[in-house]
Amino acid sequence: MTTKTKITDKFHIWTVGCQMNVADSQRVDVGLKRLGLDEEKNIEDADIVVLNTCVVRQSAEDTATGLLGKLAKQKKRKSTFICVTGCMVESTTKTLAERFPQVDLWAKPQDTPKIIENIADFLDLSSDGCVENLIPEKSKFTEFVPIVQGCDKFCTFCVIPYRRGRETSKPMDQIFDEIKQLVDNGTKEVTLLGQNVDSYGHDLNPKMDLSDLMHNIHDISKLLRIRFLTSHPNDMSIKLINTIKDLPKVCKCINLPFQAGSNRILANMRRGYTRDQFLRKIDQIRNIIPDVTLTTDLIVGFPGETELDFLDSINLLKEVNFDKVHVAAYSERKGTFAFRQIEDDIPQKTKRERLNEVNKLQDTVQNNLNSKYLNKFYEVLIEGKNRDKYYGRTEGDKLVYVENLNETFIGQILKTRIIDFSPYSLIAEKN
Repeated sequence: MTTKTKITDKFHIWTVGCQMNVADSQRVDVGLKRLGLDEEKNIEDADIVVLNTCVVRQSAEDTATGLLGKLAKQKKRKSTFICVTGCMVESTTKTLAERFPQVDLWAKPQDTPKIIENIADFLDLSSDGCVENLIPEKSKFTEFVPIVQGCDKFCTFCVIPYRRGRETSKPMDQIFDEIKQLVDNGTKEVTLLGQNVDSYGHDLNPKMDLSDLMHNIHDISKLLRIRFLTSHPNDMSIKLINTIKDLPKVCKCINLPFQAGSNRILANMRRGYTRDQFLRKIDQIRNIIPDVTLTTDLIVGFPGETELDFLDSINLLKEVNFDKVHVAAYSERKGTFAFRQIEDDIPQKTKRERLNEVNKLQDTVQNNLNSKYLNKFYEVLIEGKNRDKYYGRTEGDKLVYVENLNETFIGQILKTRIIDFSPYSLIAEKN
């Protein structure tokens, strides 16, 4: 690895969207620092601006385009290199490029080396040694590690397969080496990432799966926790469930999106399972891992969703009692099957009402679940400080604020006793 002499130009990376985007931005950050650039916290003062975008929700895309408008004005005042990456960038960017001619580079999510090389050319620098093995020299205590890109499911509402492509797995030895280096640099916990992380390895030769990968990295010394996101119900195998149960470092926390509780809506979404099949999968998981933490994703207001369809979703939430629900109102995404073939016929007012109803119900569910933690003991990995409180997470991904700590505890796993709770977090004291 080569680190360039420090120069006066500074960069700013703006990131929105999923954990995969966060991981991609971290790697761009490493490459730009190797060029010799310093990070600038304020976007308006940066000489290099990288926007890492998301199109899963219209609001994220609107925010990015609004920011591009501001950067166009900024570019008139000072020389600024503007790069747009992430899921707003398609194989062809003609329409976007015509709308935003001030952008210097459009780069697909997998094109991190291209971003570094183009910025190096702009600054008349050499990128030799700056685009390989883009791993932070000083890691955070928790890090995201992408293991599979893209998705082959083609749910009718989802634009990801069109923007990130088909599923492509990273070789196991490459993942092992990356995690080993992160751990050597200070990481205690890794989260294995994929749009459909359970599909890992099916495209490799020889074929392997997420269970094999978990066993492979489990023996890395000083790695304390392994998480993974996000799963598809059809790919959550009994083998994987047993692996989660058997390996001590793998957190007993599973995010399993159901997206809708109505069989009719599930079929229109092309999710590939029925309500009963999803509930049987939940039963399988809880029978094998009784203390599992379960979270989920839900879309309300999908085209054609009647009050009875929505009630099916509400009743499923009540039946399962998820520890957390990520709920979103349906948003048309250009290029998807739903955009082309299904009219978005649910009024925004109705979508908002359904969204609020789910959140209100889930607040009650989470408050009841969190009350059961009171006066019990849990290990918490302290991640940082928010205002005047130090926080971390349990193995089950519960957010915990721990009283009477100082910065020396960051990065440690502490045994704590829960002394208070809310629907969203726990409060603890060091035991």
